[in-house]
Amino acid sequence: MSADDGATYAPASMPRPVVDPGEFVIAATHLDHGHIGGMTEALIDAGATLKWVYDPVPERVEKFREAFPQVRVARSEAEVLSDPDVHLVAAAAIPSERCDLGLRVIDAGKDYFTDKAPLTTLDQLAAARAATERTGRKYAVYYAERIHVEAAVLAGQLIDQGAIGRVLHVAGFGPHRLGIGRPDWFFERERYGGILCDIGSHNFEQLLHFTGARDGQISSATIANHAHPDTPGLDDFGDAHVILDNGTTGYVRVDWFTPDGLSTWGDGRTFILGTAGYIELRKYVDIATDHGPGQLLLINGDGERRIDATGSVGYPFFGELILDCLNRTENAMTQAHAFAAAELSVRAQAQARVLTH
Repeated sequence: MSADDGATYAPASMPRPVVDPGEFVIAATHLDHGHIGGMTEALIDAGATLKWVYDPVPERVEKFREAFPQVRVARSEAEVLSDPDVHLVAAAAIPSERCDLGLRVIDAGKDYFTDKAPLTTLDQLAAARAATERTGRKYAVYYAERIHVEAAVLAGQLIDQGAIGRVLHVAGFGPHRLGIGRPDWFFERERYGGILCDIGSHNFEQLLHFTGARDGQISSATIANHAHPDTPGLDDFGDAHVILDNGTTGYVRVDWFTPDGLSTWGDGRTFILGTAGYIELRKYVDIATDHGPGQLLLINGDGERRIDATGSVGYPFFGELILDCLNRTENAMTQAHAFAAAELSVRAQAQARVLTH
């Protein structure tokens, strides 16, 4: 995968199968966003068997088959949903269409794994919550900037071990490169959900995870289109302050201002402050050094430490998700957590002060 394009970026695979071939069958549908490749590959690495692909655009199907030549091409979405062998459907539809697709998947008796943002409105959130409560099916979300980043996985483990004491504050920065060739829906706010709902969802999820909070409130938020007047529906900047339900706080900043001179698609960073130390994550690049991506900086009473997380912990979410689907457990991520992150994202976008017109 190219490191220049955040839409198609995926970490190197680290196979750790938790099931035997054929024991957990998946399908991939609605390939509107390139994240579907990383989602599918990670599930396969964890032991899933890919059976079907479906998308109404043949060119997207053919591109997907280049990466996964073993897959069968379905003639329709219904062919996928009616197959009793399929346990889970992974999809990366247009954000505003992800909830309706998820409801169809759940109504077909299957678990759903969607790209972030998982939905774009509070009405969709209510419908998704009702469907999961009614059926017990999963509406899992690919919050990739934590679950598919080893430095972030390691940070969570260190926090659980007490390396920085009790977490007090998390600041997440998610700059992205706009690039070229984005589809029309990407510039239509009602379809992509706005910047805080879309790429901001990664950061809101991390605030909840690293602080151990279950919910929160947006105390302030802003959005703007500072430099893209030709696409007025694009938010190129957004930020938000959050007060979590356990007394911790957080800050999110996302933007589309990654300069061409950066060696990757975005200098994503997370700062985690605890009562006994702090952690900085330099996820995708450690600028002006030869350290590479996946850097974790830990400072506590024992001193200063730099850890290259590459190859250290893998991506346990995907194997845990497979086992959760088979055993009806919630070890990868609780449904309440996935929806709480989505709700913070939607609420931040909805109440954001618009700085430019």
